[in-house]
Amino acid sequence: MLKVLLITYYWPPAGGPGVQRWLKFVKYFRDFDIEPVVYVPKNPTYPLKDESLSSEIPTEITVIKHPIFEPYRFAEIFSKKSSKTISKGIIAKKEKQSLIQKLLLYIRGNFFIPDARKFWIKPSVKFLQQYISEANIDTIITTGPPHSIHLIGKELKEKLAIKWIADFRDPWTTIGYHNQLKLTKRSKHKHKKLEQEVLTSVDHITVTSYTTKEEFEGITNRPVSVITNGYDTEQVSEVKLDSEFTISHIGSLLSGRNPEKLWQVLYDLTQESDEFAKAFKLRLVGAVSEDVLYSINAAGLSGFLDNRGYVPHKEAIEIQRSSQVLLLIEIDSPETKCIIPGKLFEYMVSKRPILAIGPEGADISKLIKDTNSGYFFEYDEYDKMKGIVLDYFNKFQKGKLVTETEGIEKYSRRELTKEMSLLLKNLKK
Repeated sequence: MLKVLLITYYWPPAGGPGVQRWLKFVKYFRDFDIEPVVYVPKNPTYPLKDESLSSEIPTEITVIKHPIFEPYRFAEIFSKKSSKTISKGIIAKKEKQSLIQKLLLYIRGNFFIPDARKFWIKPSVKFLQQYISEANIDTIITTGPPHSIHLIGKELKEKLAIKWIADFRDPWTTIGYHNQLKLTKRSKHKHKKLEQEVLTSVDHITVTSYTTKEEFEGITNRPVSVITNGYDTEQVSEVKLDSEFTISHIGSLLSGRNPEKLWQVLYDLTQESDEFAKAFKLRLVGAVSEDVLYSINAAGLSGFLDNRGYVPHKEAIEIQRSSQVLLLIEIDSPETKCIIPGKLFEYMVSKRPILAIGPEGADISKLIKDTNSGYFFEYDEYDKMKGIVLDYFNKFQKGKLVTETEGIEKYSRRELTKEMSLLLKNLKK
């Protein structure tokens, strides 16, 4: 059995999408003759927690924990609220940032490169160098963000004769919030340099989208494989569809994920149809930025809003399956074309129609079309959005709002783990 060491920052009880990709791989690795060992911080500062995910860790899996120094704890001295929202990736628009927020962003961007978890690199390398040799580890895997985790892999690769896979759940220097960190020219150069060093010294790179694969292939000649996120077979109670016409978004709504044209469409429909106004509910589940809430209220939708906040993963799955329509929003920027959020696949298996909004040429557009799971729109497509929402509502009234997805089986977590396991075995040859 191949023995691999996963180095990750996010692990239960961490909540949110960052933890689920590798929790699910670990869950199924043994089915494919892979024995995982997991290395995580002992005292992390997780912006979101979900204790229920701990139940998915396979029994008798070795999980090693080592202390980490977290500067976010000191940032809370200046502003607990600002430090927590920044750590979640929620950054207010430039014109709405307070002096404290601007200062924290400048410090985060220029003094903590590549990120605020950089202080875990040296102690981890020192600790793992001995552990890897004693435990007969065959291969190491690093997953980011935070991308400082990849620097642990880079140093271990330099010191030990070991195979290394770097897994990028999101890109590095082209990630959506990178340009909001108030980086100096010198800091931008350092990020680029570190990114290139990782990409050119690793044995294999895995990414979650085709756009990121293309981007990285322009930087390195190392092999790059796309292994997307996916869905798991969730054991949840049978749920009934909502009696209301619920349009639900599950997950964080950052300031940039703010489709004002959609808010206008929904408001206009409430004004044009009494039946729509009586039945419609906009449900948000997860962290929502103040900018998005302001836009929703300004559009006249406050009376239709059900803002739930963060809920445990299992409850989120139940809400997905009971909702009439599922909303997927990505930032309207060329840098986010590559983002294929994990919730897209959970949306697909929920078998509820998807209404997705994002930038031109987004990878999610092709996936939604290929699986017949809904519709994708660019931000300014008011008329098209309105037509589809109205069509969904008319079908809802007739009890015929369903979706017949196609070819989603290849996105099951078990099938994706099979794919990752084959990559690991081939790497060892």
